Formats: sequence, structure tokens, C-alpha cells
Amino acid sequence: MSKGDIETYHEDGQWKNRAQGNSRASNVHDTKATAQAAGREMAKDRGVEHVIKKMDGTIGEKNSYGRDSYPPKG
Repeated sequence: MSKGDIETYHEDGQWKNRAQGNSRASNVHDTKATAQAAGREMAKDRGVEHVIKKMDGTIGEKNSYGRDSYPPKG
């Protein structure tokens, strides 16, 4: 993940969003769905990647909003 990308993750029984490089969560939610929606909006507003993690901390999904390398160079 690049600095500034938005990460949706589970911690202490809650779903949270934070920008990569920050130590504290930007917002906290009771459900993954609401956290994911808020994280998506944050990523769209900033034009960065949104990384959604599973409860075990592994990456479940990635969505890019602005820094796509498509079509790939070369």
C-alpha cells in the first residue's frame, strides 16, 4: 500500500478506516458494510486505492480510484 491509500480493517471488535501512514483510525463503524462504504468515499475523494481487509487481517479486496496504471505502460 502506498502512503495515503485508505485501509478498512477490523480491530477491537469494530471496523475502522485509516489513511496509510496514520496510526489512528479516521472513523469507526459497527459493521464492515458501513466501514467499507465510508472508506470507498474517502478513497474516491482523495483519488487513491481502497484496501479492504478481512477479519484476520489479510487483504480481501482492492479498488483503485485514480492511480490506475491501465492501460499498462510498455
